[in-house]
Amino acid sequence: MEVGEIRVPISSDQDIVLARQKGRSLAFASGFSTVDSTLIATAISELARNIVSYAKKGEIVLRTLQESRRKGILIIASDEGPGIPDLRLALRDGFSTSGSLGLGLPGVRRLMNEFQIASSSGEGTIVKATKWHPDHREK
Repeated sequence: MEVGEIRVPISSDQDIVLARQKGRSLAFASGFSTVDSTLIATAISELARNIVSYAKKGEIVLRTLQESRRKGILIIASDEGPGIPDLRLALRDGFSTSGSLGLGLPGVRRLMNEFQIASSSGEGTIVKATKWHPDHREK
């Protein structure tokens, strides 16, 4: 069940900063520690940076989740950009088409508890990443 939602259109560096700030605030307000709130904000920053770098514009949606005995935050990054030609390659550590360190998608996958990505050539990319509150993970 979704409890709350924040939408941040992404098309500039300022939007990346705003999405990161909103994500950190939402995480902290949802009971995440300072460390976990920072990890969530970092994942948001990486995903928003990919939107600006590769698709030029898109959206970050932040949702608080409540499922029976666990709470979490879902990040959805979507764009209608060129898509990712080779997802396996894009998810490999160190791979970059922009000359960066290539930490983006693999880093987000490591920072979050759940990670899904779908991309179609010419149609864009959607990434869904969830971080569960450590005190509320299913046992």
